Amino acid sequence: MSAVLKANERTGTQRSTLRKLRQEGNIPAVVYGRTTDSKSIYVDSIEFVKTIRENGRNGVISLDVGGSQHNVMLTDYQEDHIKNEILHADFLVVDKSSKVHASVRVNLVGDAAGVKDGGVLQQPIHEVNITSTPGNIPESIDVDITNLQVNENLTLADIKTGNYEINDDENTVVVSILPPKVEEEINSGEEQEPGEPENEEGRETEASEE
Repeated sequence: MSAVLKANERTGTQRSTLRKLRQEGNIPAVVYGRTTDSKSIYVDSIEFVKTIRENGRNGVISLDVGGSQHNVMLTDYQEDHIKNEILHADFLVVDKSSKVHASVRVNLVGDAAGVKDGGVLQQPIHEVNITSTPGNIPESIDVDITNLQVNENLTLADIKTGNYEINDDENTVVVSILPPKVEEEINSGEEQEPGEPENEEGRETEASEE
């Protein structure tokens, strides 16, 4: 059963209207779809955050707009990182039997053997683009790196897919273990001249004749 999020229609698009909605604890949003006319709405910010946390970033939500419910997915949102608040959200009406595109987080699992040997873990990408039906989109894609050794890597081709297809290039490196960093020996470039040291204080000398 999809999580339910209540929404209300809005008419104003002026900055002052949007600012007032946010001050009242709401998030301006839009809902749209292939067979659904685009509609300007707003949702309660606390309920929005709660729904996304419980249902997942790519989960299907039952959006209740004035008593009319739509199965939707959150496709995009704008965030003010300074104020730590959501400024705007986009909801796409989906058919649970039709495939959609989504971005999914890559989650590394385990402690790589190469890191234990002193190697340096490098993760070039943190998200991948996939295609799947809405109900089969994973919250994250787990990649086991336990057996990964120094100078080895894993690409998208190494990931076992489930009920979804990865759209990105299969040769894209997901994670690699670089060799340990070796400190270079500092060489001053000067050569030591042979001979006895100038200061021989403390060195033994032959006894003088009586």
